[in-house]
Amino acid sequence: MSQTRDWKRIRERLELKLPVRVRCKETPDFEWMEVTRLTDVTPFGAGFTLKRPTEKGRLVHMTIPMPRQLRAFDHAEDQYRVWAIVRHVGVISAGDNQTVFEVGAAFIGKHPPKSYELEPWKRYELATPDNRSMPGVEDIVQPAPSSDQRIHTRHNIAVDMLLEAVNEKGELTESEQSVTENISRGGATLFTTLQIPVGRFVRLTSQQYNLSVHAAVRARSTGADGIRRIHVEFIDKEWPL
Repeated sequence: MSQTRDWKRIRERLELKLPVRVRCKETPDFEWMEVTRLTDVTPFGAGFTLKRPTEKGRLVHMTIPMPRQLRAFDHAEDQYRVWAIVRHVGVISAGDNQTVFEVGAAFIGKHPPKSYELEPWKRYELATPDNRSMPGVEDIVQPAPSSDQRIHTRHNIAVDMLLEAVNEKGELTESEQSVTENISRGGATLFTTLQIPVGRFVRLTSQQYNLSVHAAVRARSTGADGIRRIHVEFIDKEWPL
């Protein structure tokens, strides 16, 4: 068998239902951990499910009893501990209090970028070979464009929403009825009394639109009227404006 065929085979997705521990630091003060199972794996990444939301570009730490021939390092260790960047998130089932997310992630190495500890909510993207200088995780990933660079026009439309915060277990706990100050296909600004930090996730439900979406909190602000607001970006679907 040729070396080319061997390389092609090892790149193919293997349906190994291995247990995996996924850890993610959403804010400097909040970190979650979930034990789940892989749906498939290659030497370069893996698919798995989560009971809590995450988003494309977030970094996660994975601990897997990975076959040694699929590892890039730690071949003598029982567990493969590797950092990965989320490349895909989709909803595969949803209920009143629990949603299951399908996640695909690409392995980036043994250590995260230095900026991760200070800004764990920062999103990254894979760097192109032309943008890499010396080998290392800082060259494998680069910061993603800021969400302030909006590609969707915001409209000053008031939409009644049920705003629900996602807690440390991935469950929906705190909630309140709110309304949007503005909204676009990709995000919204909402009035709120809840103390939801930047980097955390919420679920928004509109009876008017018969729609629920998950969103990441990008910023918080207080208007001239003294009312607090959160600025969110939708992560699993667009709003049908």
